[in-house]
Amino acid sequence: MKHNRRKFILTSSLIGGTILAGGLNTSSFAKSINIIKKNSNMKLTFKPYTLELKHVFTLATSSRTTTPVMLTQIEYDGTIGYGEASMPPYLGESHETASRFLSKVDLSQFKDPFEVENILEYVDSIDPLNPAAKASVDIALHDIVGKLIGKPWYKIWGFDKDKTPFTSFTIGIDTSEVVKQKVKEADEYKVLKVKLGRDTDKEMIETIRSVTDKPLVVDVNQGWKDKFFALDMINWLNERNVKMVEQPMPKEMIEDMAWLTEKSPLPTFGDESVQRIPDVIKAYGVYSGINIKLMKCTGLREAHKMMTLAKSLGMQVMLGCMTETSCGISAVSQLSPGIQWADLDGALLISNDPFEGTKVIDGKVVLTDDPGIGISKVLSH
Repeated sequence: MKHNRRKFILTSSLIGGTILAGGLNTSSFAKSINIIKKNSNMKLTFKPYTLELKHVFTLATSSRTTTPVMLTQIEYDGTIGYGEASMPPYLGESHETASRFLSKVDLSQFKDPFEVENILEYVDSIDPLNPAAKASVDIALHDIVGKLIGKPWYKIWGFDKDKTPFTSFTIGIDTSEVVKQKVKEADEYKVLKVKLGRDTDKEMIETIRSVTDKPLVVDVNQGWKDKFFALDMINWLNERNVKMVEQPMPKEMIEDMAWLTEKSPLPTFGDESVQRIPDVIKAYGVYSGINIKLMKCTGLREAHKMMTLAKSLGMQVMLGCMTETSCGISAVSQLSPGIQWADLDGALLISNDPFEGTKVIDGKVVLTDDPGIGISKVLSH
């Protein structure tokens, strides 16, 4: 595995350049339908919002009951595109950091929204950090471009909406009684995602197995520090109808993680270790697949490129999310017909969603035909 990985890295820049050169030429759409108005300017606005979670959300290293988000809008010639930055505190972004970043974004220098590549390269260049804030601009931009074209992005990308996957539903770390209640509430979902990474891991699985035999996926959030312990745990999980393991070890433990993946009976996925395009290359030979989240990778533009690159390398792809509104979930769902694994339950975990869009019906991601990112209604917020 190490030899193959080294050999790949030597040629990665050529592969990456080939993959990344194939983006959508949205300018041709604009010209073909003759909607550009030279005197129109794009206007970006934003405001803070706080998501209220239905349950305490506990990971291997933290717990919370709310998530700060920033809601964005881009207006152009009477059309509005909507975006979102979801910022769980452990990732280092906040209302304050997002506000500072978005205040620097000046879209008036571009003649129209169809300059997607130029606009988002500019946004990315403003600051090396702030991926969620960048994603909020990216999502709003894709929404407005899709609305101007009159198509949802899954159609623009050429996907078949009937091929969307089932999404897992997340069961956070909690007491046995609360875990059982969460499983009961998730009755319609075909796959459950279980948060692990503490000394109660086996108890969590056994509690869930006492009430359901549904397939499980687990997210350890870097919680296992020893590769031999991790392998023992994965073998134990494999016997209990667990289908994959997400980020079992700390992202810095690259060689141990590669060893674990090679010996694991279950596919392993990089999450915290995979943020943006260069990390896909680094994950090759270390994980079986990658988890792409818009809030990590700066939005749909880069997510689509990461998905294409990973699949070209024979890696599996999961689309994930933070606790988000239906704005962010509808956006990332546009890519879902092209992947095997989905964890797109973020909007289902909150009680004050200001949007409507992509639905989950009987556990399956169901896309709308509404143009842009698929938001069918914007509620009062």
